Amino acid sequence: MDAFEYVALDPSGKEKRGVLEGDSPRQVRQQLRESGLTPLSIDSASGTATQSKSKLFQRQINAMELALITRQMATLLRSGLPLEHVLKTTAQQTDKRHVERTLLAVRAKVLEGRTLADGLKDFPKTFPEVYIQTVSSGEESGHLEVVLERLADYTEQRQQMRQKTIFALFYPALLTIVSLLIVGGLLTYIVPQVTRVFESMSAELPWITQALMSTSDTLRSYGVPIFVTLLALGLFFSYLLKKPGPKRWWHRTLLRIPLVGRLVRTANAARFSRTLSIMAASSVPILDSMRIASQVLTNLPMRSAVEEATLRVREGASLYQALDKTGYFPPMTLSLLASGESSGNLEGMLERSADIQEREIETLVSTIQGLFEPILILVMGGIVLVIVLAILLPIFDLNQLVA
Repeated sequence: MDAFEYVALDPSGKEKRGVLEGDSPRQVRQQLRESGLTPLSIDSASGTATQSKSKLFQRQINAMELALITRQMATLLRSGLPLEHVLKTTAQQTDKRHVERTLLAVRAKVLEGRTLADGLKDFPKTFPEVYIQTVSSGEESGHLEVVLERLADYTEQRQQMRQKTIFALFYPALLTIVSLLIVGGLLTYIVPQVTRVFESMSAELPWITQALMSTSDTLRSYGVPIFVTLLALGLFFSYLLKKPGPKRWWHRTLLRIPLVGRLVRTANAARFSRTLSIMAASSVPILDSMRIASQVLTNLPMRSAVEEATLRVREGASLYQALDKTGYFPPMTLSLLASGESSGNLEGMLERSADIQEREIETLVSTIQGLFEPILILVMGGIVLVIVLAILLPIFDLNQLVA
């Protein structure tokens, strides 16, 4: 049995879309006709179909949706329901068609005799490798429901940390944009009207006034070309960062910037510890766990360092020794790793390390935000002061001449 997406017309001529299960498209058409619907198109919702070019822009399951369906499946499995029934019930529970389509496609693979992990592999953009490997370990150990609950917690925690960071940085970014718009408006609209009267003066204007008028004229005459050029440079820089060489250079540069480098190292260390913790708790072999955990690191130099550490562990080094040689992980994380290895509670120490690092991230983001706001206020105040001085100095000179 497979899952099929359909487009059909109801008796009133209204278009309806949905997902049905059947052995073939012909059987699905028959089901639609028996329901009073006129089928227009029927496509397989299997993994190969959803990853095809025709589905290139199809919506994927986001992190919060993934956490929700994972927790629902864990709850249903704990009640003793078979896996295929769990997948069907979870698909029926959601009101989002892309989630239903994916779950029914996975269920079709399970009905064919494949494991849940094998069914998830057909959707690599939706289910990351850490998710698939952890599910596979849960199936092998017979504790899939426990593993799914851990995965739900893991996914929720990662998403919450990402949202906290984005929301914390949104306000400074908004302030910067508004400040630039205000300065641009002053220079292109307000300043020209005020300084127009100075053009008829025979006296020499102060240098600051001349500089302001030149800047204003430049922005009015070449503002659009300047904006387009800056936009093109930004897009070109973004394109370069997709290349391995420039991207690695940029990531290495970020690590050298005070405060920013610490934030990058802490965020990646927290992500690595959290991922390695759930893999260790699910009894995934340490080498596979390190390989998968290295892929969640967004900083390329740190990812390469962890890959080298994996080779050292393969050669017999302890996890603490291997990561200590990278020079990227905080002493607190390394100390907890050493304690976890010696006590046999590695997953617990890794989880504690991730909690500590995530709290430090919140502190660092708050610090950056607290520093940014007064600096931006000072810069804006300086710009406004320069504009006011450039306007008032000629007026003072004019008053002295009249006197």
